[in-house]
Amino acid sequence: MLKSEKKSLIRFLLIYLGSTFLLFSISAWIFYNFQKHHLLDEQREALKYQALEIKQELRTLHQTYKPILHYPIHPSVDSAIYDLEKQYIYGTVSETKLLDKKEYMANENKLYNLSQVHPYYLGAAFLLVSKELNEVPIVELQKHIALFLLAAVIFFSLLGFFLGKLFVAPMRDSMESMNHFIQDTTHELNTPISTILTNIEMLETFGKCEKNEGLERIEIASKTLSRIYDDLTYLNLNHNYYRHLETLDMSKLTKERIIYFSVMAESKGLKLEVNIDPDIVLEIDKNDATRLVDNLISNAIKYNKPKGILKLTLTKESLSVIDTGIGIPKKSLDTITCRFKRANKSEGGFGIGLDIVNQVVNNYGFALEVHSKLGEGTEVVVKWEK
Repeated sequence: MLKSEKKSLIRFLLIYLGSTFLLFSISAWIFYNFQKHHLLDEQREALKYQALEIKQELRTLHQTYKPILHYPIHPSVDSAIYDLEKQYIYGTVSETKLLDKKEYMANENKLYNLSQVHPYYLGAAFLLVSKELNEVPIVELQKHIALFLLAAVIFFSLLGFFLGKLFVAPMRDSMESMNHFIQDTTHELNTPISTILTNIEMLETFGKCEKNEGLERIEIASKTLSRIYDDLTYLNLNHNYYRHLETLDMSKLTKERIIYFSVMAESKGLKLEVNIDPDIVLEIDKNDATRLVDNLISNAIKYNKPKGILKLTLTKESLSVIDTGIGIPKKSLDTITCRFKRANKSEGGFGIGLDIVNQVVNNYGFALEVHSKLGEGTEVVVKWEK
């Protein structure tokens, strides 16, 4: 899966799963609170019936008064009776101070039922009945909701991944079609480009004709086509490309590539400022190094202003290429290394140059920095040592 496909799939999954889980979480919370209150109401209703039973027993005691009274005790609940002044008379609860119903309802650990006794059986005006809250059904409810949410997470994650694959399928088809087109195009371009360049070199070498402006333009166009061909081939073969690492003299290679692009730079009237330290060597594949240097120089030429300055600096720490061109908008700096991304649509190109540079940088563990000011120019730095 390509990087762009992964990004689209991740964004889709984040939006889809995020909104789905948020909706389910809110629904589960509402359902839990509703069911919890229902369970509490059931326990309060049971406590209310037990309070009625105690009142009935108090009535029986009141009607059959004996010198020795046996206060009705229930093993599952605690109870107590209070007089009109809310003073404690007798019971099995520890609360001697009678509170109002709202205060009892606020207690989350116990259930209370406060009711009036009328007529005043045994002088009691109020009956307080309480028992410990039975949390077993509430815990079971929590477990069931948690299992439901877990099952929903698994189901909707799989469904989201499947829908996401369908979502990015048109993009994958478009990318594959584009890649096939690039492969076919590069294959067809190879022979004519090689023929043109070979004949130009023969004309210059054997002196069959003097080098003139027309021949220079042909050479520039041919080299441009050759570079585009090499870049497109690199993009297609990059994943299967066998890299032959060698101790490469980057100073020599960079000088050669400067000479290769000198005709293009001169045709645009650019002033070259080249500072190359001697004997800079890297463990790198030569083709990768060539692609790296070529794309930095060609971009600096392409996006430079006529009669501008192109400054190239090579040291043991880094390779820096600076131009005085159109610059890159600040909002595009984070995405400028993405494939087919171009910050300026007025200039030609496919938007693959910095993508290739970024791939080479990542393959060898280098660091890439792009600094730019719109209308002033751009500096691209590849650091060998982080």
